[in-house]
Amino acid sequence: METVAGTVTHDPPPAAGGRQGGPLIVTEDTELLDDLLRLCAAAGATPEVHHGVPERRGSWEAAPLVLVGDDAARRVRGAVRRRGVVLVGRDQDDSGVWRRAVEIGAEHVLMLPDGEQWLVDRIADVAEGVGRPALTVGVIGGRGGAGASTLACALAVTSAREGLRTLLVDADPLGGGLDVLLGGETAEGLRWPAFASSRGRVGGGALEESLPELHSLRLLSWDRGDRIAVPPQAVRAVLAAARRRGGTVVVDLPRRIDDGVAEVLTQLDVGVLVVPAELRAVAAAGRVASAVGMVLRDLRVAVRGPYPPGLDDREVARLLGLPLVGEVPAEPGLSRPDEDTAPPGAVPRGPLARFCREFWERALVEAGAA
Repeated sequence: METVAGTVTHDPPPAAGGRQGGPLIVTEDTELLDDLLRLCAAAGATPEVHHGVPERRGSWEAAPLVLVGDDAARRVRGAVRRRGVVLVGRDQDDSGVWRRAVEIGAEHVLMLPDGEQWLVDRIADVAEGVGRPALTVGVIGGRGGAGASTLACALAVTSAREGLRTLLVDADPLGGGLDVLLGGETAEGLRWPAFASSRGRVGGGALEESLPELHSLRLLSWDRGDRIAVPPQAVRAVLAAARRRGGTVVVDLPRRIDDGVAEVLTQLDVGVLVVPAELRAVAAAGRVASAVGMVLRDLRVAVRGPYPPGLDDREVARLLGLPLVGEVPAEPGLSRPDEDTAPPGAVPRGPLARFCREFWERALVEAGAA
């Protein structure tokens, strides 16, 4: 166990997908109970309350989270050992709390009021039924016009068609809007400016339900109004909420790295750098890769033809010193968009859809999510 900001914590155990019940609270301390009920309400969870180990068979074992008041530690000492037990107290100077935590098999020791935000987040996580976080992929162009937005859309459309919960995030306020590329600029739902004041935790389910749904995926894009700066803490909260829902998250990244983009990069599993097969583009992409690589460990390159003499996708990857994803194929019709043009990757047997399907097959196996 680690001591962090007044608590003894480690990562929470994974839970099954789907919404679960609220936590089990065990305490006779009325003031502590009032605080715990308040925190459960803030997290949108309805708890079950007992003075000791519940008499109803299975209640202790089945609860997604157990909050034991320090006053009740002695009464639950003989209970079946399980994960997800938190011992909650108030006295920061009581060294005996660590011994009592060990006696009841608690995974966390939390002191109020310092640990309130952590506890609200933890309660909300189990109430939402948090499981494996989403496989999160960022796509960034090696130079302007490289086709990063097209590939990001195609990856998201393909993921959704394969039956995965999918969220496409437009992280470039100057990019023109992915909703336009998907043909959904008038679709109802929230855009980035609505989340500019977000702080702390954003509910994953509420986020998903609030966003426009296009081509079986959810999209977080920009509106047509004046540009509004979204603070890094809001970016962090929104993307963390998106990842908690599982499935896949695809982020279309700008080439400039500001504080908000840095927050996105910290939550990516894989980055894909899209580079046209041109020497000037390779040189520009090298600078982008250098900046991105300071935050993101797993950055790979996808190359777009046509190729000049002496240059192919493997040579581009070698020059950049990055693993090669492959050659991004041209999609007939995308270069001549009109009202009837399907979004990138929408043709299941098209070359771009095949490329994206193969990418997800490899990435999901690597992530252990297949």
